[in-house]
Amino acid sequence: MTSRETIWPVLLIAVTCLLPAPGSAQWLRYPTPGIPRTRDGKPNLTAPAPKTPQGNADLSGIWLVDVDKYFFDLASDLPPDAVKFQPWAKALSDQREGNLHKDDPLALCMPPGVPRVNTNINFPFKIIQTPQEVVMLYETSSIPVFRQVFMDGRPLPQDPQPSWSGYSVGKWENGALKVDTVGFNDRGWIDTAKGHPQTDALHVTERFRRVDFGHLEITVTIDDPKAYTAPWTAKIPLHLLADTEILETVCENQRGIEHMVGK
Repeated sequence: MTSRETIWPVLLIAVTCLLPAPGSAQWLRYPTPGIPRTRDGKPNLTAPAPKTPQGNADLSGIWLVDVDKYFFDLASDLPPDAVKFQPWAKALSDQREGNLHKDDPLALCMPPGVPRVNTNINFPFKIIQTPQEVVMLYETSSIPVFRQVFMDGRPLPQDPQPSWSGYSVGKWENGALKVDTVGFNDRGWIDTAKGHPQTDALHVTERFRRVDFGHLEITVTIDDPKAYTAPWTAKIPLHLLADTEILETVCENQRGIEHMVGK
């Protein structure tokens, strides 16, 4: 059994009771307005990326990561030495991986945090874009999560109340939406199998670039000097989900928790 296969039984405990049941009343097959289509009526995902009246890329839509490897290890595409740990952070990551992430906050119905919230192949998220604010609404394996990215020029908070999703400001830079987020607590995990740690010093920089109508790239830089001796960067590919909607998810993981024994 591979390491990835050993991880899923633990996650299944957390999500068994919360997955929403599909139904026609939940708009899962309602055609999305404004979608370019091929002659057979299917969404044309390779059409040009749309623009806003202000000339920026329009990121609006429902997005889902292409592959699940970033959920398990955000650094999966990087060389082995790309993530330069502080000694305590390396020891903690090794402990979490060796113990099959028994103490993962997701298994306790806690929010995924950033950037992990973007990387779960089972749960899409919706971007709603206005000139002053970009809102992201997430399905997750725990509870509904939202993010607000303020585009009105405000600075990042100097002394924020620590939170799971942090506080985000954004601006357009070289055709991409650059989002800076700070103000995290130290309880979140950056990913699942590796359990890369984070502290309250974490600064996440994301660059959202819409490649064409149906494809999005998020370049993520992790800068946490308490946990890592240097920033490190990963790139996450996503695709558009057309003719559907996101669903409410609720985590009620009070049964079976005694079986999460790790290794």
